[in-house]
Amino acid sequence: MQKRTKYILATWAFGIGWFVAVASGLAVFLNYDTKPGRTGNAPPQWPAVKFQRATDRSTLVMVVHPRCPCTRASIGELAQIMARTEGTLVAYVLFVMPSTSSKDWDNTDLRRSAEKIPGVTVLSDVDGVEANRFGAETSGHTFLFGSDGRLLFSGGITESRGHAGGNAGESAIVSLVNNRAVDRNSTFVFGCSVVDRKPPAHSAEGVR
Repeated sequence: MQKRTKYILATWAFGIGWFVAVASGLAVFLNYDTKPGRTGNAPPQWPAVKFQRATDRSTLVMVVHPRCPCTRASIGELAQIMARTEGTLVAYVLFVMPSTSSKDWDNTDLRRSAEKIPGVTVLSDVDGVEANRFGAETSGHTFLFGSDGRLLFSGGITESRGHAGGNAGESAIVSLVNNRAVDRNSTFVFGCSVVDRKPPAHSAEGVR
C-alpha cells in the first residue's frame, strides 16, 4: 500500500512538473509572438528619398528585412491591401541589405513574393539609408502617405509575429485610401530588426 501511495504521488509530481514546463514554454513563445518591435519617429511629411511618391493617389511604403520569416504574413497582407484598393494605391517595398553583403543576399522567396504583387515596386535599400529616413526599425513597418505627401498611417499590418488575417493596420490603410474615417492611424509592428541589417538569429534556410 505504501509503495502504491509513493507511485501515485510520483506520478502526480511528474504530471504537475510536465504541465508547468509546457505552460512556461507556451508563455515564452506567446511573449515573443506578441512582443512588438521598435519603431522610430515617422516623418509627418514624405521624406527626401530617391524614389517618388504619387501626386494623384496615396503612396504606401513597407520596409522589410529580406530574411525575416515573420514578414511573410506582412507581405501576404500587403497583397490583400492592393487587391482591396483596386489600383488606387502606389506601393513600394524596401528590402534592407548591408553594403558588405553579396549581390544576391536579398534575393529571397520573400522578395520574389513581393515582386509578384500587382502595383508594387520592389527596391533594394543599401545599408537601410531610405528606411532610416522613414524611421523604420522593424521589418514590416508600413507607411501610408496621402497625395499631398502627408503621413496618414504608420505601423504594422499583422496582429502579431507571422500572423496572417484581418487586422487593424490593414483595415486602417484600406479605409484611408478610400477616404473613410479611421479609429487609429498607428499600430504595433511585429518583425525582425532592420537596424543591424544582419540575418535574424531564427532565420531559416527556407527563407532563401
